[in-house]
Amino acid sequence: MIENIEISGTNYDVEDGLKAYVEKRIGKLDRHLPRENRKDVVAKIVVAEVNRDHGNKYEISASLDIPGGKVIADKDECSNIFAGVDLVEAKLAGQIRRYKLDVQPYR
Repeated sequence: MIENIEISGTNYDVEDGLKAYVEKRIGKLDRHLPRENRKDVVAKIVVAEVNRDHGNKYEISASLDIPGGKVIADKDECSNIFAGVDLVEAKLAGQIRRYKLDVQPYR
């Protein structure tokens, strides 16, 4: 479980339910990381409410700071904030798998 998760909001007040959901979904991403990098990963999540012509949308930006200077980041926009967190989590998982193949190609 990723221990250092920083959640903030821009034009949006982050509620406890969203914090718990983000910690649950993003916290599980450490299982895809190489073992030596799991403890020191820092996750930063920014939720922004964006007003559009057809209604409000939420923009979720996530970045994982991996020891050694590697940063894995993604951004998604969705009308449902929880669905947006799920999309970002899936995209980050794919990027982490590719990173792991670069670091440990034969495992």
